[in-house]
Amino acid sequence: MNTATPIDLRSDTVTRPSPQMRAAIAAAPVGDDQYGDDPTVNALQERVAALLGKEAALWLPSGTMANQVALRTLTRPGDDVIVSREAHAVWHEAGGSAANAGVQLTEIGAQGVFSEEQFIASIKPRDHPIYPATTLVEIENTHNRSGGVVFPHDETMRICARARQLAIASFLDGARLWNVAAASGVPLIELAAPFDLVAVSLSKGLGAPGGSLLAGSRDIVLRAIRHRRMMGGAMRQVGIFAAAGIFALDNNMGRLVEDHANARLIAERLARSRRIVIDLATVQTNILVFQLSPDASDAATLVAEARERGVLINAFGPRTVRAVTHLDVSREQCATAADVLLELAEAPRV
Repeated sequence: MNTATPIDLRSDTVTRPSPQMRAAIAAAPVGDDQYGDDPTVNALQERVAALLGKEAALWLPSGTMANQVALRTLTRPGDDVIVSREAHAVWHEAGGSAANAGVQLTEIGAQGVFSEEQFIASIKPRDHPIYPATTLVEIENTHNRSGGVVFPHDETMRICARARQLAIASFLDGARLWNVAAASGVPLIELAAPFDLVAVSLSKGLGAPGGSLLAGSRDIVLRAIRHRRMMGGAMRQVGIFAAAGIFALDNNMGRLVEDHANARLIAERLARSRRIVIDLATVQTNILVFQLSPDASDAATLVAEARERGVLINAFGPRTVRAVTHLDVSREQCATAADVLLELAEAPRV
């Protein structure tokens, strides 16, 4: 194993709080959030609600809990939820949608997106004696397993408008919505506007040690508070997390374009290999997902070999690999990581 500090590209959640963020955490005024007495949490919730153009926001410990609370708030057990193919809710929440909300998830589309027409074709009627009623459409933006692709804003507007006409609620899993705004130039408030409820994460891309928020109407957020309590997410002096979030919003949003450029750098170098298959059109933000050809090593082997060379990445399937750039890796480190991966992929196989 390389004894130097590894270049960690497993996720943008691996970042460590900077000394300045730690100072903000240490100085944060706190109170009991369950009584509404934590001033730093209150300030963060007001800040995020304003950024997203919603009446209210609610802090939660994690993005998965935010997504699960959203399902509990907007659906009933036995309902059907339409999501993009390979959505986070399907692959990365340990079956929580079924266990916690009692809903089934219908995957549609491809490569992280779907159209208004596909949405309409997948709706199951409420009054059918056999079908589960479709009561929610969920869009993941950016889409993790599709390589951080941005869901087209015009299509989002059409889907949510049609959902509203049909009395179907809409939820945005916007854990990396900050990256969408940075990549597309569309303001956060416009990205969030079509949705009844929006989730954002402070530990993805922005470097905070934890914390996500749900934002929506005051009525929906009040209902979400109850479900947060039921799921064990009600905490006390969480101003120490909220302070990190406020620092992240103040200092780390403007630099996200650097992460996007670094991901592009890695992707373009990997594309030189005849044993790596990567669609450069999908490398739109800070995530890249690539395939290994049949004459290359499998994903698990590449991950293990890269670790020995001081580069940490994740296997997303037998021949699928993901890498994620973030504020704790420099452009030089990303170039080094790309060269290591390229060399390993091209090495002769015995």
